Amino acid sequence: MDTTRIYQKFKEHIDEQRLLINAPMKEHTSFKLGGAAKLLVLPETKEELVHAISVCKEHQLKWYIMGKGSNLIVKEKGYDGVIIKIGDYYNKISVRDELITAQAGALMSSVAAKAMRHALSGAEFASGIPGTVGGAVVMNAGAYGGEMSQITYKVKALDSFVTEVEISGGELNFGYRDSIFHHHPYVILEVYLKLVKGNQKVIRDKMKELSHRRNSKQPLDYPSAGSIFKRPHGNYAGKLIEEAGLKGLSIGGARVSPLHAGFIINEGSATSQDVLDLIAIIQSTVHDKFDILLETEVKIIGDE
Repeated sequence: MDTTRIYQKFKEHIDEQRLLINAPMKEHTSFKLGGAAKLLVLPETKEELVHAISVCKEHQLKWYIMGKGSNLIVKEKGYDGVIIKIGDYYNKISVRDELITAQAGALMSSVAAKAMRHALSGAEFASGIPGTVGGAVVMNAGAYGGEMSQITYKVKALDSFVTEVEISGGELNFGYRDSIFHHHPYVILEVYLKLVKGNQKVIRDKMKELSHRRNSKQPLDYPSAGSIFKRPHGNYAGKLIEEAGLKGLSIGGARVSPLHAGFIINEGSATSQDVLDLIAIIQSTVHDKFDILLETEVKIIGDE
């Protein structure tokens, strides 16, 4: 990729302070590891996001949309292309009656807090989800009995021609950690969440309760990417990993969390390869013992 020439194309509509060349992705992911992106773009408006995608398509660049980096591993050799990070600036939230409109880069915790301040119920489960609303819709994120399919009214997105479209209702094809966005090349712009009027104190207390449960059961003192694996049918990844005797296993600076075996933590010096090697050992061991193949929930990108 001719970084200098491409940089000038992006610079036509995006401030150069939000165009980062050879950006170390350990500074932009919750795992605090990974190689550099050849170019990291931080759009602030829908127009800038559309421009960034259009440049990538026009010049046939490799590109990837990320939110806040809470569910992402970038390989050690980095990403020889453009990563468009929407979580830093493209994150506005507004409320009208019982409808919340959130730009794709808005944090789920911020959406839940906004709903609570307006006495809107239904998003309490989202208060502890560390990612963005766009990413949450893509994977139909959920926790403590709630999931995005229950509250997502409609989505505005860009199709493969960079044309804005609306997708709503059954068209979103929600399933377990799945949606239409896994199967079609849409880029989410805005998410519309339909909530219900409730009691602000009850909503606040529910969020506090869920926060306490999360803090007591998840290793939040170390960098991680949350749950590494999807829940296998009829079972739990953490339970299988623990029963396989892998709880606490480490490679380099990466360790299966002693608190929750469904998490891999960075103890301070982990590399992406440490984590990927640990994932491979977990998958192989669990498959050998239980004939169950654990699928990763975390996204893995980058060059070999």
